[in-house]
Amino acid sequence: MNRNSLVVPSLILGVSLVLCALLLTLFLRSRDQANQTINVTGSAKREIVSDMGILRSTIQASSPTAKQAYASLLQQRPSVLEYLRQKGFPEEAIELNTINLNPVYEVTPQGYSTSRIVQYNASQVVQVTSPDVQKIKAVSLDMTSLVEQGIDIMVMPPEYYYTKLAELKVEVQADAAKDALQRAQKITEATGRDLGPITNARMGVIQITPVNSNMISDYGINDATSIDKEITAVVSASFRLD
Repeated sequence: MNRNSLVVPSLILGVSLVLCALLLTLFLRSRDQANQTINVTGSAKREIVSDMGILRSTIQASSPTAKQAYASLLQQRPSVLEYLRQKGFPEEAIELNTINLNPVYEVTPQGYSTSRIVQYNASQVVQVTSPDVQKIKAVSLDMTSLVEQGIDIMVMPPEYYYTKLAELKVEVQADAAKDALQRAQKITEATGRDLGPITNARMGVIQITPVNSNMISDYGINDATSIDKEITAVVSASFRLD
């Protein structure tokens, strides 16, 4: 009788355990489905043309004394300024930086520097800024010809910038976010699911590179060597699946 009296409670307990396991399985499955997300990466690219150019050149002079080096530099400077004016740059576009005078010390045959000054080097940077980037480019290719007039000058590669970059960054990032959304929608449509709200979004660094370049950097690139550029934005986003 004792054995028979345990049958019913055992059956009830067994059924209860099965029901609990079934309910737990259904709960976990429902929770997993609710927490399922899709991760996508969207990108957008636009071509831009630089609207500001900067050209820097350095007038140089060397003489045994600081006074002579300074005078020699001043003697060369008017020819450089006149050259730039003839090329069509207005006075306000030309900027003269501070003149630097640096002593050069004697070096022994053993490679040791002494306290004896053998000469002074004078230098001054002349900077030209203009929205006419094609003129900046043309002058940068021709300006070294001043050496034929006895001018000791070094011309640096020009730099090109796009001045409306702040507004453009916002627009291209918005385009990248739209691209991420479209990618997510296409994936969910192909799998028969519904796309839920966005749960996370992260903006990548902006890459500004020459046209058709494959350069990329984790810290972003801001190219100043080319007139024609591409700006690329990347957005990583996560969406919940319903």
